Amino acid sequence: MTALSIAVLTVSDTRRPGDDTSGDLLVERLTGAGHELAGRRIVRDDKHAIRAVVGAWVVDAGVQVVLTTGGTGFTGRDSTPEALLPLFDKTIDGFGELFRQVSYEEIGSSTIQSRAVGGLAGSTLIFAMPGSTGACRTAWDKILAHQLDVDHRPCNFAELLPRFLEA
Repeated sequence: MTALSIAVLTVSDTRRPGDDTSGDLLVERLTGAGHELAGRRIVRDDKHAIRAVVGAWVVDAGVQVVLTTGGTGFTGRDSTPEALLPLFDKTIDGFGELFRQVSYEEIGSSTIQSRAVGGLAGSTLIFAMPGSTGACRTAWDKILAHQLDVDHRPCNFAELLPRFLEA
């Protein structure tokens, strides 16, 4: 296991440090897997505020992965995908597709309302998940725990990190 430096961003107009159960779950899971918490923030659901925090982490050499929770739904305030997509050099289409597939097993057709996205900005992996604790558990346990583990086979993102900036 190679420890990665992972930052966690909760996007919410209502959550605070004392009741951020989704952020808490992600921190628990990533540290339990041997990774390091590189940073943690809560920001209001505003695409410019989201982009500012994630953009700062993208240029920070001490952050290899950013996990966001919240702001991926369809209400007028949900703006996480709109904030992140302009930062991506490459999208990880399979993350959102696979998230909705595994989520379907748990919540049925309601998964169609998820706009979970993933991408690569510079050499930083970014994964945006819905704000519910259950959705974060699903994304971590069924997808991210494996893709951020250098020993997962047949392949994983962790082993590719050194190669993301190849010309």
